Amino acid sequence: MIQIRTATIEDAQHIALLGRITFTETFSEYFRDPQDLFDYYERTFDVSKIRESLQKDNSRYWIAYWNELPVGYAKLKIHSDTESLPTGQASQLQKIYVLKEFLDKKIGKQLMDQLMTYFTESAKSHIWLAVLKSNDRAVQFYYRNGFKVVGEHLFRIGKETFDFYILSLEKEKV
Repeated sequence: MIQIRTATIEDAQHIALLGRITFTETFSEYFRDPQDLFDYYERTFDVSKIRESLQKDNSRYWIAYWNELPVGYAKLKIHSDTESLPTGQASQLQKIYVLKEFLDKKIGKQLMDQLMTYFTESAKSHIWLAVLKSNDRAVQFYYRNGFKVVGEHLFRIGKETFDFYILSLEKEKV
């Protein structure tokens, strides 16, 4: 039923569409101006931008299918420090997006497991992410997966300002 694999350039359209749909499902209620949301989609989930990102050595994507239907994806930025974690040895979990209809299928957890296996085998010591403070489901998901708050930051999209936690996980020392 569920298949997760490393995404390829041929998956760019699916990833762009999944990004738009899942972002709408999760965040559209926070936008007063629909044009701000549309402009964000055009910048962030443009097929050519996703295609370019898929080809970068610093990006790694996984895509999840449910009975051959693309239902979610994850993205890791392999080399990515942040002010909250200036180690020089950090990766960034940039996205785990799953269609709302499939959240109860534990696809997010399986995407996280794939991404974390890749991270664990890397030379990086820390992985971090930003999550909207008011997105309780996501915050709890990351807490259950061992992440801890290491900072906060504001992010602006159009007329809206969003308050994020910066969460991090240090690789266990072997």
